[in-house]
Amino acid sequence: MAIVKPLKTGSDGRRQLQLLSPATLEPIGTIACMTTEDVRDIVAKARKAQPGWAALTFEQRGEYMRKALEILLARQDDFISVIEREGPKPRLDIVQMDIFPVCDALGFYAKSAATFLQTQKVELHGVLAMTKDLYIMYKPLGVAAVISPWNGPFVLAIVPAIQALMAGNTVVVKPSSVTPMSGKLVEDLFKMAGVPEGVVSVVIGDSQSGQALLEADIDKVTFTGSVAVGRHVAKTCAERLIPCTLELGGKDAMIICADANLDNAAGGAVAGCFINTGQYCCGTERVYVIESVADELIKKVVERTSKLRQAMEGDFDVGTLFTPEQLETVEQHVADAVAKGAKVLIGGRRNPTLKGLYFEPTVLVNVNHDMLVMTEETFGPVMPIMPVKDEDEAIRLANDSVYGLSSSVWTENIDKGLDLARRVSSGSCNINDMAVTFGVCEAPFGGVRHSGIGRSNGEYGLKGYCNVQPVIVDKMSGAVTAEMYPTSVEKARGMQETCRIIFGAGSGS
Repeated sequence: MAIVKPLKTGSDGRRQLQLLSPATLEPIGTIACMTTEDVRDIVAKARKAQPGWAALTFEQRGEYMRKALEILLARQDDFISVIEREGPKPRLDIVQMDIFPVCDALGFYAKSAATFLQTQKVELHGVLAMTKDLYIMYKPLGVAAVISPWNGPFVLAIVPAIQALMAGNTVVVKPSSVTPMSGKLVEDLFKMAGVPEGVVSVVIGDSQSGQALLEADIDKVTFTGSVAVGRHVAKTCAERLIPCTLELGGKDAMIICADANLDNAAGGAVAGCFINTGQYCCGTERVYVIESVADELIKKVVERTSKLRQAMEGDFDVGTLFTPEQLETVEQHVADAVAKGAKVLIGGRRNPTLKGLYFEPTVLVNVNHDMLVMTEETFGPVMPIMPVKDEDEAIRLANDSVYGLSSSVWTENIDKGLDLARRVSSGSCNINDMAVTFGVCEAPFGGVRHSGIGRSNGEYGLKGYCNVQPVIVDKMSGAVTAEMYPTSVEKARGMQETCRIIFGAGSGS
């Protein structure tokens, strides 16, 4: 999440970008953006390598994943240092978001892909069961592109790549220009694991480099990022008639029932709003609490928030914002809320004691849906809390959004929690927890409405990197089909009678 400053184009014709730390505002390196020709060459190598990679067994591909896991475990500190350098944040945030789930995914898909993608024999219904067998085969699409964001720069680049690889595809990753080196870790890790050349590659560059990848010879795009760019990706893929999976913005709601454990709910709200400085797509951005317990909940939240520490190094809880533009958005949302009657209980400003892009952890009350902070994605360390009279009002307000990525419900009554989860309009829901769905390998992850299309992760996500091919086998060696011609009225009437017998009233077919 370094700050990006364009430099003069190099003598080789490649655009140059300088990276600055968002914590110190000092330079931390430069990158040369790959050209269209560079990108086409990378994709061509991926295309050439794909048949050989697909020819490996699941066990052989899984062995590369297990080797990568072994290396990552041994070199955690090296990977953490790269991620931390581009965006200083608490070490625990990095381990929780970028290391632990990657380790889990490497092991999980190495073990599970064969089960998920093995050829399946499906039992047919009715008379077809007497004459046909059906097999479902899962074949790799080819070359998969993963365009990843800056807020989870390693995890959101490599987890989709792992799934695509285990399905037999080769992968080209385009990380954000804000976190290029964190994204390059994907290529570095798999190279260290011995993955053949061309199977995993990384495109370093800006939006022009990303566009070159969209227009290259790829077979699928997985994109995580903003709604605006997601629309552009979808249009480009539609024009090329290739599939895409989009995980976009969120305005996730937290519903706290009167019977919730308020200590845990307050802690969950603080974690959901402030982890990664509030900069993750399924972060808690709105809190609705039943009014009978609202005062107590708010008191507990403020008490916990007051103890959060901001710093550049050492032990601290909340880091920097990723870009100057993001800091301006957070300031705009808070200012808009205050101008419309919201009250700041804690925070509400840039941290005056720190040099970089730091905004204090903030709690707002007296908020409503006329305010940007309740309707547009803030993506920062801001928690607006709104009391509601009952769960029906909470659901109505939670669903009053163009977004629908994740949500959470806090209650001691799990049956009630499940009922509220059914009623809330979001791609996933968590009961008595912050948004953890992405970190649960078995769970399909994605959103509704402006939060995206398609699902990643789990069996569903893995199959999204495949062409699903039904294969039908005739048990009679084609004898019936061979006698189709010449046709006759008598044959047609015989077929009509067959329809009446099979599908007529009381047939049960």
